[in-house]
Amino acid sequence: MKVLATRRYPGPAFEELRDAEVGSLSAPRDGVEAVIVANEPVPLDVLPSLLLVANFGVGYDRIDVAACAARGVAVTNTPGVLDAATADLTLALILAVRRRLVEGDRLVRSGAWRGSWSEGFLGRDVTGAKLGIVGLGRIGSAVARRARGFELRVLYTQRTRIETDLGEFRELDDLLRESDVVTIHAPRTAETDGLIDDRRLALMCDGACLVNTARGEIVDEAALVRELVSGRLHAGLDVFAHEPDVPAELLELPNVVLTPHIGSATVETRAAMTRLVVDNILAFERGEPLLTPVAP
Repeated sequence: MKVLATRRYPGPAFEELRDAEVGSLSAPRDGVEAVIVANEPVPLDVLPSLLLVANFGVGYDRIDVAACAARGVAVTNTPGVLDAATADLTLALILAVRRRLVEGDRLVRSGAWRGSWSEGFLGRDVTGAKLGIVGLGRIGSAVARRARGFELRVLYTQRTRIETDLGEFRELDDLLRESDVVTIHAPRTAETDGLIDDRRLALMCDGACLVNTARGEIVDEAALVRELVSGRLHAGLDVFAHEPDVPAELLELPNVVLTPHIGSATVETRAAMTRLVVDNILAFERGEPLLTPVAP
């Protein structure tokens, strides 16, 4: 198969593609049968020979899956292999915000630290806090399992209540009211776009923390900025509504930890993602079932 990739994807598996080119999707490309994208729009009109879109990542909200299906183009993604890395980052953000790690780092580097104790430089305990998980799927469940080690009390919400020992079910509004930390692990869909709006942010208790490693569009970003500027809430944000643009108001706030969409950004995880992308392409080429197909 002739493959067009929007970048050179990490890991040795990429080299197994026998006819792969790195380039742009913007110009007409006859003969390209598969494209590898990282949740990017795919212009079907300039790819007349396209048969497969292999998405590097779990989220595929920027790919028109219905339009692909109508054209007979299959779509795959990379679920499972990035659960651990994203869950690890979620816990890192929770710890960084609750224990004010970034503020402490800046204090030391600036030379403003005086004495052996930082008087008044108080964070909040992680142990014993209530953690509200929005979306108890693969990544949300991985976060819940890690939370046990920190003795967090886990609450969860999602469309369908399930029987699980990972946490206690709450309706979304109740979860927001009760939780000291809320972490988002839902996919971006028409239903979840703007799910955490100004009314729901107002339900969170003073001093609570919002962590988002899912999609920036799930939160009303302007409303969140207002809450953070006021100092009422804290946040650990790995995703934003208009990436790579980050609201300027957040850049100097002490109550926000910002990371550049690195949920899956480890050497091992990114290589595993490429492995799954390539395995889907090779399976398609051999006429075998796709490993991780996306349904329209």
